[in-house]
Amino acid sequence: MPLQLTIGQASDAGPRERNEDYCGAATPQDEQLATKGALLAVADGVSGNAGGREAAEMTVRGVLSDYYATPETWETKAALDKVLSAINRWILSQAASHRDMAGMATTLSMIVLRGRHFTLAHVGDSRVYRLRNGELQLLTTDHVWDRPDMRHVLKRAVGLDQQLLVDYAEGELEPGDVFALMTDGVWDRLPQKDIHAILSLYQSPQMAADDLVAKALAQGGQDNASALVVRVEQTGEENLSDLVAEAKRLRVPPRLKTGEQLDCFEVEEILHESRATLLYKVKNLTNGQLCVLKTLQPLMADDVESCNGLLNEEWLGKRVVAHYFPQILPVSTERRSALYYVMSWHAGDNLQQKLDSGQHFSAVDVAGIGIRLAKGLGALHRLNIVHRDIKPANLHLGDDGKLRILDLGVAMSPAVGNLRPGTPGTPSYMAPELFEGEAATPQSDLYSAGVTLYHLLTRRYPHGEIEPFQHPRFGTPVAPTRYRPDIPQWLENIVLKAVAADPKTRFETAEEMLLALEVGERRPILPPPRTPLAGRMRGWHWVLVLSLLMNAFLLYLLFVS
Repeated sequence: MPLQLTIGQASDAGPRERNEDYCGAATPQDEQLATKGALLAVADGVSGNAGGREAAEMTVRGVLSDYYATPETWETKAALDKVLSAINRWILSQAASHRDMAGMATTLSMIVLRGRHFTLAHVGDSRVYRLRNGELQLLTTDHVWDRPDMRHVLKRAVGLDQQLLVDYAEGELEPGDVFALMTDGVWDRLPQKDIHAILSLYQSPQMAADDLVAKALAQGGQDNASALVVRVEQTGEENLSDLVAEAKRLRVPPRLKTGEQLDCFEVEEILHESRATLLYKVKNLTNGQLCVLKTLQPLMADDVESCNGLLNEEWLGKRVVAHYFPQILPVSTERRSALYYVMSWHAGDNLQQKLDSGQHFSAVDVAGIGIRLAKGLGALHRLNIVHRDIKPANLHLGDDGKLRILDLGVAMSPAVGNLRPGTPGTPSYMAPELFEGEAATPQSDLYSAGVTLYHLLTRRYPHGEIEPFQHPRFGTPVAPTRYRPDIPQWLENIVLKAVAADPKTRFETAEEMLLALEVGERRPILPPPRTPLAGRMRGWHWVLVLSLLMNAFLLYLLFVS
C-alpha cells in the first residue's frame, strides 16, 4: 500500500508589511512517491534584509524541484545535501551581485516522508515537532547564539556562509504521526503545551495549521507566522519493496519454446541461458518490436535471492537511462502474468562470444572498448550504483558499434532496501578486497574493467585464473607485453594501474581512467609502483632465503677452518 498523507498549511504576515516566510509541499504520485517520497518545507527569510523573502521562496521552490530531479538511486540525505549546497551557492552569488540583496539568507526546516521512514533536514531557528501517541517531541535544535540578548541571531542559515552545515535526522514512521513545521513567529509566541493542545485537538491538519498561526498572532506576535502540518494516515512499504510488491505475487514462467507466447510476447529464439536465468528474443505482438525477455529458470522459482535479483535488476535498469545500457521497456502489472522483464534488443554479440569465435582484438580495439566502458561505468557510478560483475560476457558490442553493459542482477545501490542481490561477480575478475569480505565500490568495478581489457588483449588474467573455491593471493600483475609484445607502453600502464592489487594505486574514478585512455600516447601515465620484494615474499620464501644464507655461512666456516 502507498504512503497516504493529509497536509495543511497557513502563513500570515502579521503586523509586518511583508511576509518573508515561505511554505511548500510536494506529494508526487505512484512510483515517484515510493522512490522519492513526499517533501515538506518551511523557510523564514532573515528579517530586515530586502532579499529575505526571495531567499526563503527560492530555497523552498528550489529544493522542491531539484530534489525530484536527483537520481532515484541516491540516498535521501545525499540528494538533499547536494541540492541544498547548490542553493546555498546560488543565494550567495545573488547577494554578491545585487546590492539590494546583500545579506539575503533564510532558515530552512524540511522533512521527506517515504515508505516507513522520514528524513529531516534543518538549518536555522524554524522548528519541526512530532506528535506520536499523545506525546509531543521537538526534533530540531535552534541554531542561535546562547546569550539572552542574541537568541534571535542565527549561527547557521542558508546563504549565511560559504560552507552550509545542515542537521540531518532519520526515523521510522507510524500511522497517526503528526509533524508540524513552523517558523519562530509561531513557536516563539506559543508555549509547547499550547502547540501540543492544538495538534491533539484537530483531526484536520489544515485546521491545526490555521489555529497555530492565529493563536500565535493573538498572543501578540510581531513577526510573520507560518505553520505546515502533516498527518500520516498510512505508511508505505519499504522503498524498492513497495514497487515490487505486486511483482512478488508473480511466478516464474515455464521454459518457453520458439513460437510460444507469454502475455503479448512471442518467442523467436533462446539467446542465452545460465544456471539461474533465461534470455529470450521475443516479438511484441502489439507493435512488432523485437525485445529481450529475461526471466529465471523454472527450477529457481522458490529461490528468493534469485527472484529478488531479477526484481533488483529491473528496478535499477529503469533508472539507468544511457545508450551504454539496454533500456528497460515498460510492461504494466496488469499485462504481466509471470515474473520477467523486457528490455531493448540489439543485434551483435557479447565480447566473450567474440573471443570464443576466435576474434582478435588489437590494441586500438581494446583502447576504444575501454573508453566506452569507462563512460558507461561513469554513468552508472554517478547514480550511486556499483555493477559488481564487469567481464567480457556482460559487455555487448552491437552491430551499430555501440558498447552496452549488461546484467545488473548483482548490482548494488543504497536504494535497493531489503532486496539484496547475491554474491558479487566472477572470481577471476573480482578485486582482491572483495575476497576479504569488503563491500564493492566503484574502484572494484574499475579493477574488473582492467581485467577485462587485459583478457581481451592476452586471453589471460593478470593474477592468474581464479576458481570459485580459491582464496587467492595477489602480488604484482604479469605485464601484458609478456604475452603481446605489440601492446604500446601507454596502454599497458593503464591496464596495470587498473588491475593493481592495492586500491590506493588504482584509478579513483571512471572519469580518471577515461581521461588516461583518451589522451593515450600524447600524455602517457606512469606505470604503477611494483610491490616491494619483501611484500611479495611469502613465508616459505623467507625460509628458503634463510636456509641459503645458513648454508653459505656453514661453507664459509668450513673453508676458513
